[in-house]
Amino acid sequence: MHTKPSGCLLAILLLGAATPALAQAEAPERTVVAEAMAQLHANQPAAAYALLRPHLDAMAADSDYDYALGLAAIDTGHVTEAILAFQRVLALRPDQAQARAELARAYALSGDIETARREFSTVSGDPTIPDPVRQRFSGLVERLDRTLQPGSNLTGFVEAGGGFDSNVNAATSAGQLVIPVFSFLGPATLSADARSRGSAFGSVGGGISEDYGFDRQSHLFASVLGTSRFNTSFSNLNQTQGTATIGYAYTAANRDVVSISAQTQQFLLGSRRYRSAYGAILQYSHRLQGSAVISGELEAFDITYPTDRLRNAHRFGGGLSYVNKSFYLGVQGGHEQTRNAKSDNLSNTYVGARAAFEQALAPKLSLFGSAAFERRRYDAADPLFLTRRHDSQFDAALGLHLRVAAHVTLNPQVGYTRNVSNVAIDDYRRFNASVTARLEF
Repeated sequence: MHTKPSGCLLAILLLGAATPALAQAEAPERTVVAEAMAQLHANQPAAAYALLRPHLDAMAADSDYDYALGLAAIDTGHVTEAILAFQRVLALRPDQAQARAELARAYALSGDIETARREFSTVSGDPTIPDPVRQRFSGLVERLDRTLQPGSNLTGFVEAGGGFDSNVNAATSAGQLVIPVFSFLGPATLSADARSRGSAFGSVGGGISEDYGFDRQSHLFASVLGTSRFNTSFSNLNQTQGTATIGYAYTAANRDVVSISAQTQQFLLGSRRYRSAYGAILQYSHRLQGSAVISGELEAFDITYPTDRLRNAHRFGGGLSYVNKSFYLGVQGGHEQTRNAKSDNLSNTYVGARAAFEQALAPKLSLFGSAAFERRRYDAADPLFLTRRHDSQFDAALGLHLRVAAHVTLNPQVGYTRNVSNVAIDDYRRFNASVTARLEF
């Protein structure tokens, strides 16, 4: 039995009610609408939508056409278009209870539960709506209502793994360099500490996130994430980083979300604090049809280096991103300005892009990958190399998610980084491979 909430059932139950009005239409219009209703009757909403949509400009003022288009649109995921179609029906025929009931369903599917309830309450007692249809609409609103109830939602993960990194200090592999300011001395031989170093490593990490809903629209969220990586060689290059975030999000009736959050980032190199950042992020997200979301954000951070104060800086940036169930695409850019004018050679403007995907290969196995590019141009000439530095960094990763238990995955992956720089000491390559086990709760 077909149990999916759809306009097809309503079309079956109410086809007779629409027939007299169809008889008043012109022959070509009657043919288009009649064929579409027959396709809806046969549970083929996609075919009905494909038939009706090309006639929108010519037939949008016809209430029977708009009603059929609304039914086809809502059952093919075009919820916003369905809302507009049913609103046009009601503008011409305010007493069309079936259209108002379907409009309520469209609002419910869009996430606007309050409007859905209000629309349906005006026709819930209308005798022209069959009991099965009334019960179906009531059940839909109740189910969506439960998913949006206020309360707490706590999630988290822990993970551990290990692997090999060919360049743990992100340094050049060159043995000698010509430093322009000392060029009269000839090529300089780099010490071992200034050249790329490879090492096996172990890693641990974890995080916890809390989302608390005050009501259906207002949410407070917070998270703490942290990772540590321990090299089997060069312990002075061990890395520990943590991020803590707290913020507020507001969900509008159309399911768009605006949020503002405060964030701190801490990075330790060896056992010493290397970098700290404190800032704020403003984000706006718009939900597209299906599960896709497009977002824009602005950020401002204050960055400090306790052991190298000349690098202290302010960073301002922003970005746009698109994400659906299996794909992510984002672009970003901004400027990092050192506080001390004497170190303006470290100030830089950056632009970049990143793409990522995940594709199921089997019920418990999926392939994931990512690629990123960032271009950085620095504001002043490097005092040793006597030129303004500019970098182009490429990053790529490929791996597998293998679900070995209900909440446990095994994740082998490989990664590659290439930083191309006109300052030789900052030009490097890096390859890594790792396997991580992750438990989610």
